[in-house]
Amino acid sequence: MDKLLEKPVHSPAFKKRRGVNWMTLGLTYAAMYMARYNFGFANKQLSDTFGFSKTEIGTIITISTLLYGLSAIFNGPIADRWGGRKAMIVGAAGACVFNVAFGLAAYLGFLGTGTFMLIYLASMWTLNQYFQSYSALALIKVNAGWFHVTERGVFSAIFGSMIQSGRFAVYALMTTALVAGLPWQWKFFLPAMIVGVFTILTFMFVKDTPKDAGLGDFDPQDATSGDTEKITLAYVAKKVFTNPIAITIAIAEFCTGLVRKGFEEWFPRYMQEVHHLELSSPVFQRNAFAVVIAGIAGAFIAGFMSDKVFKSRRPPVAFLGYVIQIISLTIVALAPSLEAIIIAFTLNSLAISMVHSMLSGTASMDFGGKRAAATAAGMFDGMQYVGGSVMGVGAGWLIETYGWGSWGPSMIGFSVIGAILMLKLWNARPGRGGH
Repeated sequence: MDKLLEKPVHSPAFKKRRGVNWMTLGLTYAAMYMARYNFGFANKQLSDTFGFSKTEIGTIITISTLLYGLSAIFNGPIADRWGGRKAMIVGAAGACVFNVAFGLAAYLGFLGTGTFMLIYLASMWTLNQYFQSYSALALIKVNAGWFHVTERGVFSAIFGSMIQSGRFAVYALMTTALVAGLPWQWKFFLPAMIVGVFTILTFMFVKDTPKDAGLGDFDPQDATSGDTEKITLAYVAKKVFTNPIAITIAIAEFCTGLVRKGFEEWFPRYMQEVHHLELSSPVFQRNAFAVVIAGIAGAFIAGFMSDKVFKSRRPPVAFLGYVIQIISLTIVALAPSLEAIIIAFTLNSLAISMVHSMLSGTASMDFGGKRAAATAAGMFDGMQYVGGSVMGVGAGWLIETYGWGSWGPSMIGFSVIGAILMLKLWNARPGRGGH
């Protein structure tokens, strides 16, 4: 193996402190997912309570998701300047505040149930998404300083499993008979409380770099290793926004986001309206948990394949993820039976996790490097959410106009584009100093 790709030998103290760091940060990130994916479980209740159409609910999703995407792109350089620890604390605190504010709409009867209430809800959820945009940037920024290039496939598994643990927690919380039976606002109050606790834990335990933790300097040997230039907005922008590999990954992530958001924001309502399953029904619960477990498995499969099979290359694994998406969405489009739909949803979750953990979670560290990791993550994750914003009002209008049969087919072409782009980058791997 090339000497550049030899794994470093870490001391027990380093491994222990890194474990505390990523566990605290990862659980905070998972908690923030609870305060982001709760919306899908309140989707139908919001329509029932306020009389909103699917298109109006989709408008909230589109506006907030688009702002998340744009914010991630612009907040990446800010997180590189601030450091990941501070960025996560700011993001988590904001997510806590605006989840509470969203739920408070239940007590603001003077806004009525029409346009003013829609504007209020869209504004609060958009502000939540703005602060949520710091989460992935912060996680990746911190861990870029703690994980060597050869270890980042493993990190992608950790990253993906933290995402899925957040989804698991929100699914477990929202589908219990107790919470499912509570007024809709508790779907926002409860996650806010949990995020608040982890905000405090991040403040107490997370350190940006091994040096900050008293462990000395550590070189991850990525795209910015050896650079001594001051970390300015111009520096990180040049490192990321002029890199053709990074630009190609960003385009692929637009496609990832469209499929991911289109699936995750609408599948609970699909199961409620097409298969008439209540959120608390055993069949829905088994399906939801299978989706989460598949997501965790996808992250670990992707991490192992990237490091062991493809020698720290990320695009081949993402390509396989896109292919599985195409197969899964084709099954959804054909909708042969409830059992087949459940299998397709499960495979699609595995595939989305494979792609997301490789591109947003790992390639951003590789091609942005430790010094510009948040900027790269912002570009990739931002483009993913810009793509996802299409499936808010777009999916709402499409389903309302053409029925649920149009939902699955609307996403397939974007998985095809993503797969083609990954073929183009098949052999891409970061080099020291950005080469």
